Amino acid sequence: MSLPIVIIGSGFAAYQLVKTLRRQNTEQAITVITASGGDDYAKPDLSHVFTKAQSANDLIKMSADDFAKTYGITLIRHSRVERIDAIQKTLRCNGESIAYRQLILATGAKSLVPPFKGDAVGRIITLNGLEDYAASQGELEKAQSVLVIGAGLIGTEIAMDLASAGKQVILTDRSEALLPSLLPDFVSAQLYQSLGNQGVTMALNTQVESMRQDEEAIAIRLESGQEYRVDAVVCAVGLRPNIGLAAEAGLKTNRGIVVDRQLRTSNPYIFALGDCAEIEGNVLAYLQPILLSANALAKTLLGQDSDVALPSMMVKIKTPRLPMQLSGRTASADASWQVSASRDGMTARALDDEQQLIGFVVTGSHMKQGFSLLRELPPTL
Repeated sequence: MSLPIVIIGSGFAAYQLVKTLRRQNTEQAITVITASGGDDYAKPDLSHVFTKAQSANDLIKMSADDFAKTYGITLIRHSRVERIDAIQKTLRCNGESIAYRQLILATGAKSLVPPFKGDAVGRIITLNGLEDYAASQGELEKAQSVLVIGAGLIGTEIAMDLASAGKQVILTDRSEALLPSLLPDFVSAQLYQSLGNQGVTMALNTQVESMRQDEEAIAIRLESGQEYRVDAVVCAVGLRPNIGLAAEAGLKTNRGIVVDRQLRTSNPYIFALGDCAEIEGNVLAYLQPILLSANALAKTLLGQDSDVALPSMMVKIKTPRLPMQLSGRTASADASWQVSASRDGMTARALDDEQQLIGFVVTGSHMKQGFSLLRELPPTL
């Protein structure tokens, strides 16, 4: 029997690769090793669990056992890889040595939590996966008031969802605007107004100074001097790729695990995929680039070397009170904007000095124009 393709991780990237491999080859042995329970679920669904009143179990599309049986893989759950021997092409897990034909690191990313002062920092909730939510859903369900730290994509989506579910929400960030890395100021201002109309309290251009236990609640003090008393705190300030295992194995790392256009690391038999992979200086954590990368990688692993090619891709922001999609260089300070608006939506085109389209934002009823604009943009990679 040939050695297995071994995948470390069981998130979207890992399971998408399994599905793609199985469509092309039903015989190749595949082993998946994961520190989690290994259930198959859609991570983006975490952005609207509160309005839908969904539990962690409700998000599971296929149990770990069913997934393993359906796709004919060996699944090693609740286990961590202790080390990789890149020379011998083996890894150590649960005290045993496992040999691989090729190894794929789909180790994902971990939530960033800044170092705050106070005795309530241990109550900070992150929502970076199914098990995070399973551990915190009881506390969040009971909470009447929630502080959300981070006004980027995930933090803003979660804040709107919590407010739509009837929670009192405070959204804080060091930035002066919402989604500063994705939206121009005039669109960010509309989103600010939309959240404000829901009753979300904005505390921008500041950061948490301390959080301390106040009976059952948490007393929050911001550097601006504002003080709040909340039942729960959710931190969504960003993610850091999990590169530790790769670095210990002697692989080249930077912000992520450095890979080439075939997702091959500095070792020819080891690849990286998903939130942990850095390709040409970019960590592309959205679903579409991961999907396209998994499709290309499956071909490479099965003997047909394939470069990853990424077209311009749409980013959907899950803020139902102000639905929007965008693509390209939408936060470029050098862009000039051409805007057409109606009562129920807007199309904003970002143009360079030569009046060429470099990005766009569409909202509301104008979102149907997004795909025609997308075709005008150059490829991402």
